[in-house]
This record gives sequence, structure tokens and C-alpha cells, in this order.
Amino acid sequence: MNLRIKKLDIFILRQFGLLFVGTFFICQFVLMMQFLWRYVDELIGKGLSLEVMAQFFWYMGLMLVPQALPLAILLSSLITFGNLGESSELTAIKAAGISLMQTFRSLIVVTIVICLCSFYFQNNIGPQANMKLTQLLVSMKQKSPELEIPEGVFYDGIPNCNIYVQKKDMKTGHLYGIMIYRMTQSYEDAAIILADSGMLQSTADKKHLLLSLWQGEWFENMQSQQFAGSAAVPYRRETFIAKQIILDFDAGFNMADAAMLSNNAKGKSLDQINHAIDSITHVNDSLGSVFYDEAKRSYYAMPHLSKADSARAVKRGRTPAYNIDKRWERLKVDQKRQIVTDALGNVQNQVSELDFKSMLTKDNEWIIRMHYIEAINKFTLAFQCLIFFFIGASLGAIIRKGGLGVPVIVSVLVFIVYYILDNSGYRMARIGDWSVWFGKLLAPATLTPVAIFVTYKAYNDSMVFNADLWVSMFRRLLGLRAKRHIAAKEVIITQPHYEQARATLRDISHDITAYAQKHNLISPPNIINVFFRYQPDHEIARINALLEQTIDDLANTRDMQVLHLINQYPILSVKAHTRPFERKWLNILMAIVAPLGLFLYIRMWRYRLRLLRDLRAIRENTQRLTSYIEKNIISKTQIPHNLYST
Repeated sequence: MNLRIKKLDIFILRQFGLLFVGTFFICQFVLMMQFLWRYVDELIGKGLSLEVMAQFFWYMGLMLVPQALPLAILLSSLITFGNLGESSELTAIKAAGISLMQTFRSLIVVTIVICLCSFYFQNNIGPQANMKLTQLLVSMKQKSPELEIPEGVFYDGIPNCNIYVQKKDMKTGHLYGIMIYRMTQSYEDAAIILADSGMLQSTADKKHLLLSLWQGEWFENMQSQQFAGSAAVPYRRETFIAKQIILDFDAGFNMADAAMLSNNAKGKSLDQINHAIDSITHVNDSLGSVFYDEAKRSYYAMPHLSKADSARAVKRGRTPAYNIDKRWERLKVDQKRQIVTDALGNVQNQVSELDFKSMLTKDNEWIIRMHYIEAINKFTLAFQCLIFFFIGASLGAIIRKGGLGVPVIVSVLVFIVYYILDNSGYRMARIGDWSVWFGKLLAPATLTPVAIFVTYKAYNDSMVFNADLWVSMFRRLLGLRAKRHIAAKEVIITQPHYEQARATLRDISHDITAYAQKHNLISPPNIINVFFRYQPDHEIARINALLEQTIDDLANTRDMQVLHLINQYPILSVKAHTRPFERKWLNILMAIVAPLGLFLYIRMWRYRLRLLRDLRAIRENTQRLTSYIEKNIISKTQIPHNLYST
């Protein structure tokens, strides 16, 4: 086996490497903007320092690297081989005897290396970045917003206060028309403060706010517990010229404790995930054992009975005189009501207790599922790079379009399909409706056959993306057909044989009449003959071949009327009215699958009716064409008899 690096490998690596670096940063930027848009409300108006913002973007970029790698590989490989195909370099490579897989081999090695790096990144660097980023996001949510009181609306950014400012001076910082609702313990103890003007300043330690008010009044309800014996609760009213109030306001940034993120599966490596799963499973099993023991004591409490007592109770229960329903009927109404009330209360208590216990077990099960999902995700994200490479490189070799036009569209479509499948599987596995393995392997299991298919088609130079091929297939599927468009030829080498064409068309007209009478096309087809005992229809194929040969001969005419008449002939479908497929076993299978068989049966009947209309149109058009040829062409080309006599 020759492992020597060739110049072709270096050339393709250079083309791919430059595109990969560029597309990686583009994909990284797009993913970062999408992630930033989700948390933009947590960042705006918080007065975060540049150091905190730099940490946020750095850890966010590190966390999104594994997601950007597959998309970058897909786009760069598609553009690379699209450029090679568009510039005919790929054709030259194949003409030199180098197969497509030999062209892929250098990039396959590079993609495998990227897969290993992606897995290492997710297992070692990514969890730390995710943990730091989550810690920053929690800290940002807990940080008080930057103090920026708007005009004309109530502002609730200060704890336990709602402030309304009618107007403010941006130069001096003075506030005018101030109204403050201050809640100390409850709404009953609210204080209302009105002031003509004021100023709000932060203390040096940024832990409090100093609110200076001038020319105002203070209304406040007194503490109701201090006047518990009084019928009415007094209030306090104060008029002031100048007053200062200290408000609690922590404007500093405090990092949250990382211990609260211990259940974050994305912030753990594989070893940590396996250890956490074992620990949580052990705790869950212990809780289950405790709950089971409690249930046995509560629901299935068995008093200690001797063997003789048990035998005596069984014997008494089997006697005809012992009837529970009769014993129930002997009870008084009050006793029955008490028994039912006690039983109902006992059931309600047990249901409430079981609901509470299920909350504990469901939380642990949800954490276990998230750990399993993250463990599988480390492998699927790495394997996604290899899948996207084969899809991108093969599609580039088939489409043969470079640049950022078609490749970007195809890449986005492939990525959207993968994202929808992966996200749907993730959500269903997270809530427990699907198993974790099925949910997380849904997208790779779906796109792996697609990658194999497009690679096979690219290796065999298949015309899978030939637009004319797809249009023709859909036309046949939907029963659509094209019209004849025979144009006049500028240069004619062989003149049409009009007499022979006239005779052939008359014979075709007679054959069509006999064929229509024999097959009775207006009646529905025989189901047994169609699906199980198919007999080939060579007669209509012979008539169609003879008609097409005659039309090809008459297409060399210079007579525009003849050209117009041959364009009126319909294009026949010589097989669609006989059976669904060429292979017998497919026809039998369609007969077994009733809905598809019924659809194909109705489709064949439709084709029989259309063939009948086409045969009538051919016969009528043949009559017009032969009459025109006889009157206007053959009669004018015949030499009169008296010219021979002279």
C-alpha cells in the first residue's frame, strides 16, 4: 500500500485548508451572534465591565467551537469540490485515472483528525468553558441593573421601590416631579413619597443609593402589629423641605458560587459524567428503597398472626354466613359516613405524599437523562464532522458549482435538516418520551445513509441532480406530458417521402381503429391481468414507433402547413396503461399494499382513457394531413400525361 503524499493531495489540502479556516470563523461568528441574541436581555443595562464581557465572549467562543466545526467542514468541502468541478479540474483528475475516493483520501485523514480534536475539545476544554460561561450568566442575572431612571414611567430597578420621574435634567442630574412607592414588608405598610425635585447618587462602596429630596410630603401606614388591639390603623404624614433616604442597591458584580452548578451535565467530562450517573443512580435507588419500605408499612401492614389464627380467619371467611355487604348494611348512617370520610382522607393523604415523592425521583431521573444525553452528544458531534464531509464533498462533485451561491444554500438546507432532527430527538429524550439513545442517534442515523448515497452517486458520476431527469420523472409520476415542438430546418439534406408517408399514415389509422375496438380502452383494466398476469402490449408500441418514424421523415419538409399538422400529433405513453412497474414482484407488492395499489389502478385507468383520446386525435389529424399531402403536394409534383406523348 502506497502511503506517499502526492502533489494532488497537497493541492486539494491547500484548497480545502484556506476555505476551512475562513468558513470556520464565519460559522463561529454566526453561532456566537445567535447565542448572544438569546441572552441579550441579561447583558444590556447591567453596567458590566470590559473584563466581564471579554470573559463572556471568550468562554462562549470556546463552547461553540464543536458546533462550528461540522458546519465549516460541510461548507468548505462543498465549495472545494464545487470549484474543482466548475473549473473542469475534477474532470481532468478523473481522466487521469484517479478515482473520486483517491481524491478524497487526504481530506478524509484531515477530517478524522478534526473529529478526534473535536472529541478531545468537548471532553476537556468545552466542559470548563461551559461551566465558566454558565457561572457568568447566573452572575449576570443576579446583578442589579445599571441605574438609569426613565421619564414618564414607573421604574422598578431599585429593590422594594417604584419611582416615577416627570422630568430630569441630563446635565445636572436633578429629577423633577418625583413619586415613590416604597414597600418595606407588605403592601399594607407601603409608603408614598411626593417631592418637587431630588437627586439620586450612589455611595462610594456601590452598596447603597443616597436619594436627596426637596419640597415634598411622606405618607406611610404605621405597623399594624403594633396596634393589634385597635380597630383602626393610624398613618403618618410628614411634610419636609429637604430629606435624605438611604436605599439598598448593590451595583457591583459578584461571581456566583460554582457549587450550585454541580448538576450541569454540559460542564463535565466523560469520567465525571459516569461518576455522576453512578452517584445519582445510587441515591435514586436508595430513595426508592426507602419509599418502598414506607409503602409496605403504610399500605400493606400485616399484623403478626399465628398459624392457628390465620387458619381460623380463612375458615371463617369461607363460611356462607360471613358476608361483608350485610355487615356494612347493619351499620348506622353516621358510622358509614365516618368510615367513608376516613377512607377518603387516607387516600388523599397518600396521593399527596406520592406526588411529593415522585417530584424527587423525577428530578433525579431528569438529571440522569441529561447526563446520558451529554455523554452521547460528545460522540455524535465528533461523528457529525465525518458525515458532513462526505455529504459536502460528494454534493460538490455532483453539483459542480463553486463560490458562495449554491454551496451555501445546500449547506444551510443540510444543516437545517440535521438540526431539526437532532433538536427534536434531544427534546423528546430530555422529557423522557423517547429513549436517550434513540433521540440522540436519530439525526446521525438519518443522514449517514444520505452520506453513503450521495458518495456512491458521486463515485459513479450519477446524474442525480440533473434537472431534466427530475422533471421527466415527475412528469411521468403525475401523468404530465410535453407537446411536440418541431421547428423548420434551415438546411434539409433529404426531402420527405410524401407518398410513402401518406400510405403509412393511412395504415396507422386503420391499425388504430382495430386496436381501439379490440382492447375496449374505455372500460376499467382487469385487476388480475394488471397485477398478477401481465401480458405485454407490443401492438401499441409498434404503432407508436411507426408513427414517430413517419413524423421524423416529414419533419424535413419546407411546407409550413405540414409542419403545423405533424406538431398536432400527441406523444403516446405506450406502457403506463398496462401495468405499474416493469418487475412482476413490484406489481404483486402494490396489489398487497391496498392504498398504493388502488392509486396505481386508478392511474392506469386514467392512462387508458387518455390513450383512447390520443388515438382519436391521431386518426383525425392523419385524415387532415393525408388529405393535404394528396391535394397540395403529390398532385402538384406529378407530370401530366400529354407531356410524355409529345
